[in-house]
Amino acid sequence: MLRGGGVALALPFLNSMSWARGLAGKDAPKRMVVTYLGYGVYDPNTKGGAPHPASWYPRHDSGPLRFNAASRAFEPLKDNVTYLRGLDHAGGYGLGGHSSGDVFATGADMSGPEKTNNTSVDQMAAKLNGHHTRYASLVMGTEGGTGSYGMAKTLSHRGPGQPVPAMHRPQEIFNRLFRPYAGQSVNDVRAELKREASVLDLMMENYKTLHGKLGAEDRRKMDEYLDSVRALEQRVERTSQWTHEPLPKVDTKGLNLEASYRDPTEYLRCMYDLLYLALQTDSTRFASFMTESEHSTGNPVGNFANQIFGYTGATHDIAHKRPEGASLQWEQWRAEQHAYFLKRLKDTKEGEGNMLDNTVVLWGSAHPHASHSTRNYPVQVAGGNKLGFQHGRLHNFEGDRKKPLANLFVSMLNAVDAPAEKFADSTGELTEILA
Repeated sequence: MLRGGGVALALPFLNSMSWARGLAGKDAPKRMVVTYLGYGVYDPNTKGGAPHPASWYPRHDSGPLRFNAASRAFEPLKDNVTYLRGLDHAGGYGLGGHSSGDVFATGADMSGPEKTNNTSVDQMAAKLNGHHTRYASLVMGTEGGTGSYGMAKTLSHRGPGQPVPAMHRPQEIFNRLFRPYAGQSVNDVRAELKREASVLDLMMENYKTLHGKLGAEDRRKMDEYLDSVRALEQRVERTSQWTHEPLPKVDTKGLNLEASYRDPTEYLRCMYDLLYLALQTDSTRFASFMTESEHSTGNPVGNFANQIFGYTGATHDIAHKRPEGASLQWEQWRAEQHAYFLKRLKDTKEGEGNMLDNTVVLWGSAHPHASHSTRNYPVQVAGGNKLGFQHGRLHNFEGDRKKPLANLFVSMLNAVDAPAEKFADSTGELTEILA
């Protein structure tokens, strides 16, 4: 039994994991998490260029971290976090206002040659290494679904025009992870999968015959369709294989699966708890979590600030009006929730270190302070200390030090054994944050 954060876990599944059979001689799982903040962060200018005491950034220019009021929650994690200023995606420059949030995890140029969004960094890793776990990836968001062009509700995309719907209901996420058979016997599930596989095989044969008789445009459309069928085939095969593995047993004591928007803190921490459980049970190693979209107005998520500290406007209003008192409270609350998740990872021993050592966590937004600018994203990278990352500083890439955010993605992919020489507009790795 492992206890922590009010949750008790029984984990017989760990005994069957290849990496758990004596961690001394094997590597621990290498994980990646991408999380997103909507509407940018508080980063006002001050006379003389000194950092504002309530800024989201612990300091203004490059150097060792000195935590301020807004970032205080990360002080116990000083050796596990890095802040990056000046990074962004050139592919987001042409997108209007909040629409650049769509490409935060992809770097796609949707205003130029790429008319649809492209593969996100988490899904790139999942394509290469997702077969090691029951679920290739976990995609979460506070609003659910995919949204639409320029108004994404998910960070994850399998490929061009293939957004992955985000899950936002705690009970549904828990059931998907730990009760996927919904009362069916394992034999019933295997029989159903076998039938499904037979139908897919027949479809593939029929469409291969038809493919040679089509024109170029129809062949392109058919290729896209076949890609979808192949994805279904892979899902069937993966699911069938994993029915032979026992599900992790997770005690829900202390986990409020009925958490709702009515209590934003309880809800967000429950979502983070589920993300932690998914990683801790090795149900998946790659995840994304859109904690706020860029279009939460009209959704209860857009009114979280009202419930947390009585702000009289919507979250979107804080982003543009930036009243100092409300902005500080908002940044403190967001930092506390994310730090809660990082601390859970750090407090969980794994091999000769802890889970955070083997998990790289990206946290950021596609907006700077109080504007519709699509440049200079606020970015924090945490964890991965045993994956080659070094922390404890802010790195400034503004001006002649400019580098693309995609360089960080290349480093993240390489760190989790998903080798990449190129991602979007990258020019190499972000060596400044590597040990």
